[in-house]
Amino acid sequence: MAASLASSLPLPRRGTNALEAIGSAINMWNSQIRGSVYQNNPHKAFSLYRQMKQNGVVHPDNFTFPFLLKACALLSHLPSCQALHTHLLKSPFYPHVFVQTALLDAYLKCDHLPSAHQLFEKMPHRDVASWNAMLLGFAQMGFPDRALVTFREMRVAGVLADAVTVIGVSKAVVETLEWAKGIHSFGVRIGVDADVSVANTWISLYAKCGDLDLAESVFCGIEAPLRTVVSWNSMIAGYAHFEDCVDALRSYRWMLREGFRPDSSTIISLLSSCAQPQAIRTGMLVHSNAIRVGSDADICVVNTLISMYCKCGDVDSARQLFDGMHDRSCVSWTAMISGYAEKGDLDEASTLFTAMELMGQKPDMVTVLSMISGCGQAGDLEVGKKIDAYASYNGLKHYVVVCNALIDMYAKCGSINDARYLFNAMKDRTVVSWTAIISGCALNGLFEEALDLFYNMEELGLKPNHITFLAVLQACTHAGFLEKGLEFFKMMMALYQINPGLDHCSCIVDLLGRKGKLKQALDFILNMPMKPDAAIWSALLAACKIHKNIEIGEYAHHHLLELEPYAAFPYVGMANLYASEERWNEVASIRTLMKHKGVKKPPGKSFIEVNGKNHAFTAEDRKHYEEELIYAVLNSLFLQSKHESSSRYSDVALELESESGVMLNM
Repeated sequence: MAASLASSLPLPRRGTNALEAIGSAINMWNSQIRGSVYQNNPHKAFSLYRQMKQNGVVHPDNFTFPFLLKACALLSHLPSCQALHTHLLKSPFYPHVFVQTALLDAYLKCDHLPSAHQLFEKMPHRDVASWNAMLLGFAQMGFPDRALVTFREMRVAGVLADAVTVIGVSKAVVETLEWAKGIHSFGVRIGVDADVSVANTWISLYAKCGDLDLAESVFCGIEAPLRTVVSWNSMIAGYAHFEDCVDALRSYRWMLREGFRPDSSTIISLLSSCAQPQAIRTGMLVHSNAIRVGSDADICVVNTLISMYCKCGDVDSARQLFDGMHDRSCVSWTAMISGYAEKGDLDEASTLFTAMELMGQKPDMVTVLSMISGCGQAGDLEVGKKIDAYASYNGLKHYVVVCNALIDMYAKCGSINDARYLFNAMKDRTVVSWTAIISGCALNGLFEEALDLFYNMEELGLKPNHITFLAVLQACTHAGFLEKGLEFFKMMMALYQINPGLDHCSCIVDLLGRKGKLKQALDFILNMPMKPDAAIWSALLAACKIHKNIEIGEYAHHHLLELEPYAAFPYVGMANLYASEERWNEVASIRTLMKHKGVKKPPGKSFIEVNGKNHAFTAEDRKHYEEELIYAVLNSLFLQSKHESSSRYSDVALELESESGVMLNM
């Protein structure tokens, strides 16, 4: 290859300008290298560079290195980037701002932020491309504050921002609506709002900031001929962020009518919008459409399908897709393991976890977090401890997020001592760490300790968030600390400017209700800044049952029926309240209404672990193959318990009779 290419190069001849010939030869080499990069063949680009060096006739120039650095970026191969950096230092082209910017970008694409930032700081001259590369690097690698600082420094340096600058800053201000509006105004002011790439970024930004109306406004502001597939994908992804499958599908149909062909990103966003049980039919329609457009061969689409089916509750369909995959990534395994863990089938999740390792696919942090979460939900302490050991052995407990998840898991499994030990052993604790242990103490009945931990957290200067306050309010609710609960509720709003959510309000209603302050609880509900949900009315109805208040109970029951006409609790709760007052006609009326509407109360389940496996059973469950023996033992235990209770009662009666001289009727 080297010989054939070298022989075709225009070499300097007698009577010709040697410099022109060499320049022409360099252009030919550069053209070949550039073509390889644009054809997504970086290895060929490096091969051509080696041939060029071996040829000895020409040497790389300031255009050669940027193409090679693009090849490094395509490969994300740091050693190649560092080797080219060394070559550049020996060349006369290193001071060129164009070359240094290409090197900066290559380091960022190789995920080596320290080298990129060090190079940026030492650059004698920086143009807008250099600033943009550094700004985008900070934003994409999860350092929004440093990205914004870089943007301010760029403005102070007098460098004029362009569309790429606005895109970079927009990516840095995710989930901060005021900042999003500010950068939007800045973009309009400098005249880049007509750039479709900028508009696409703003659509995604506003959706992630929770303002879908503004996202739609930006989308509709793009002239129809200028819209791209990315524009439509951004809008559909915005709906997916809100799990709005109806509007996502509506936009998809509109997109098809406009003549756009969907790509894998379109299908992935549509499937993400359907990741909820009530949207499974829509998800199946999107699945069939993915097959029709040929996106079902994309591994990212299949992974999203597995996740969608799992979240819709159809784990069998997800498993069928998983078993049919020829090549599985870590994401594929994690999606399937997470599906089983969320369903509560830890046996199958553990089996897959082991199989994943045997197949040579190493579980990552997300896989481990899925298993930890599943153990917490199922209350499986034994498997939880095994995952803890795995995380320790593989160095994952260095990550705070893993330790936080383990604290939460141990608390939910009732092993608060293990949760405490892990919390105390942590070197770096975040607000989430404190929230997890506070919530764990509240869950395990250690209410005073939960409040003490909250005060300790405040003393250390950590700012509690809305979840921290929810944990504290739950502790107050279960402990019956009415005054403290109201105090924390006011503190959340006045001191920390946290607007209460429905969960916080539900705690206050529950707390007031438990204390018998039903009228005050009802007034609180009626004066809430948001519409009460079913949980709040359920808390009030449950309190009415405890304190036998029919009038307020009927009011709560009425609102519950409007919100959840086919749920069991509004009927069962009200029937129990009537029964407590022996109003049997009303009880019968509610039972009849339940039957008429087809409402059924699902039976409660109990779980038992036998030989490392979890088993669920309900009252009068007769499915076990040894049910006769099981119920014979249960009946024997019941009779023995009844006999012992009767004997104790007789002994007490005889003692009282001897003391008082009065014969008690047995």
